[in-house]
Amino acid sequence: MNILGNIIWILFGGLLVSIEYIVGGIMLCITIIGIPFGIQAFKLGVLALFPFGQRTVVTEQGSGCLSTIMNLLWLIFGGIWIALTHLVFGVLLCITIIGIPFGRQHFKLMSLAFTPFGRDIISC
Repeated sequence: MNILGNIIWILFGGLLVSIEYIVGGIMLCITIIGIPFGIQAFKLGVLALFPFGQRTVVTEQGSGCLSTIMNLLWLIFGGIWIALTHLVFGVLLCITIIGIPFGRQHFKLMSLAFTPFGRDIISC
């Protein structure tokens, strides 16, 4: 079921979203200051490409002061808009019964867009 969900996800917009995250990550990695944020954009891009069968978990070593500061910077300089976009698409998709699984994937991406530092993506 995860394979079918990922194929449908890719065909109806997941590939475009993933490419946007990867291009944004490359643009952030051009500057030295943006490298940590670019790596988090790559993390979002991988999850946006294959969201079914994966989940995010908070890591033990990622809950420090630096992670909190980086999450605040991320949230202020763009993370809030990414999260709001995923929230809107998630709500729109959850209006129909067929769209509920895809809306749940947008909610998963929204949670990662709020606090990407200190989280890992694992397979279920």
